[in-house]
Amino acid sequence: MARPKPLSELIERSLGPVFAAQGFASTDILASWPEIVGERLARFCQPEKFEWPRRRGRGGEARPDPGTLIVRVEGAFALELQHLAPLVIERINRHYGWACVGRISLRQDRVGRGAKRAVPKPVIDPTRRGEVAQAVADIGEEGLRDALDRLGVAVMTTRGRG
Repeated sequence: MARPKPLSELIERSLGPVFAAQGFASTDILASWPEIVGERLARFCQPEKFEWPRRRGRGGEARPDPGTLIVRVEGAFALELQHLAPLVIERINRHYGWACVGRISLRQDRVGRGAKRAVPKPVIDPTRRGEVAQAVADIGEEGLRDALDRLGVAVMTTRGRG
């Protein structure tokens, strides 16, 4: 019987090549991002790509030169992250135990969030709802009547908000 594998092993195996194409050595940077930069900042920025400098012939040196971490950041927090960049670089390097990041490059864009906000269901006045139902009551074809009923409710709801 095969032993159960931790999810982290499966994720690393399946997403590893995708991350490698973006310059990341592993998926760890995304998983550890909130710990590295803090929960508040992690909500508004995330690492997108890591660019390593071109290697120069240096013989037996073990570690490459530090690279550039490209971070996607929400527009309003770009200035804050720019000011915190030296601290973030220090935290990333401390997390990995070596100076892997030399600078951070910001790219302003929307940052996907895990849970989407629930859209409130539109409310329609019961009187208006009755008007819509009465207006479509004489239509014989059920599918057309239902479609026009939904349209009428949507129109009345929109008018109610404005």
